[in-house]
Amino acid sequence: MNNSEELIKKADIQGIASEGARIYDSLRLQYEPAQNGKFLAIDIESKETFIGNTSSEAVELARKAHPDKVFYVVKIGHSVAETMASLGLNSL
Repeated sequence: MNNSEELIKKADIQGIASEGARIYDSLRLQYEPAQNGKFLAIDIESKETFIGNTSSEAVELARKAHPDKVFYVVKIGHSVAETMASLGLNSL
């Protein structure tokens, strides 16, 4: 098991999702509509944000700054359900 899998296994995913959504709602106007379609990774502890053209790019930038954290990722300008569907997570 690699380090990323281990981090995710130990993470409070529900807590990250809840806090991440709350943080994004407070920042939404900084990104929408100019950055719609891009992805934002949020470190829920520091509230730092990392933007990328793909979810992988956003997370890679976030991991460079915080290698031992799990991030909330959202597609800017889309609902959570739309983001999950686009990432192939709608069956979770």
